[in-house]
Amino acid sequence: MRRLSFASKGYGPRMGIRKRIAAGFIAAGLALGAGPAMAEVSILALGDSLTQGYGLDNPADGLVPQLQGWLQGHGQDVKVINGGVSGDTTAGGLSRIDWLLTPQPDAVIVALGGNDLLRGLPPEQARANLDGILAKLQAKGIPALLAGLPAPGNFGPKYQKDFDAIYPDLAQKYDAVLVPNLLAPITETPIEERAKTDLMQPDNIHPSPEGVKKVVSALGPKVLELLAKVKTGS
Repeated sequence: MRRLSFASKGYGPRMGIRKRIAAGFIAAGLALGAGPAMAEVSILALGDSLTQGYGLDNPADGLVPQLQGWLQGHGQDVKVINGGVSGDTTAGGLSRIDWLLTPQPDAVIVALGGNDLLRGLPPEQARANLDGILAKLQAKGIPALLAGLPAPGNFGPKYQKDFDAIYPDLAQKYDAVLVPNLLAPITETPIEERAKTDLMQPDNIHPSPEGVKKVVSALGPKVLELLAKVKTGS
């Protein structure tokens, strides 16, 4: 696996997940169709290996299960559907968003861009792809949360500036809940504490179960903002 700086967060090999995602949607759909007593809200998490749970021995330690547990622990009747594909880029997310919206979830978390950074893909391409995803969600009246990662300095200051501007610009354009840096709870932790608490897997790229827990603790309140948009119909 090629490496970049910690901020760019490399991603593992692509894994087939269509059956797993479809099963999640079916389960959510059955629950939603069970009658008035079932008020469960479905959230699609569209992402890459950070969403998919790459490298974790126990699937329950992944971002999606931990996020669902956090939300349910905060009184939310919610099903978070894992739409993460390891190695996926913003282009990959755009190419599969249509079939992921059938059946239609109540909200979508868009957490893509890390692999664009890993490959040094042009910021304007990432911007266009994310814009396309958010436009499709807006057209269907689906509220979104947009989670990014900061660009490393490897490709120069202009690249870094152009890439980092994508997320706040598009969040404002589409009234999406913004998380500028999904991994900020880890990257902003002092390195001594980070090493002591084992927040990263041995590859120093993907979070450990404890690292995911730290990410979810910061992400959870933002997802509550997203759910408020669902409940108010905004």
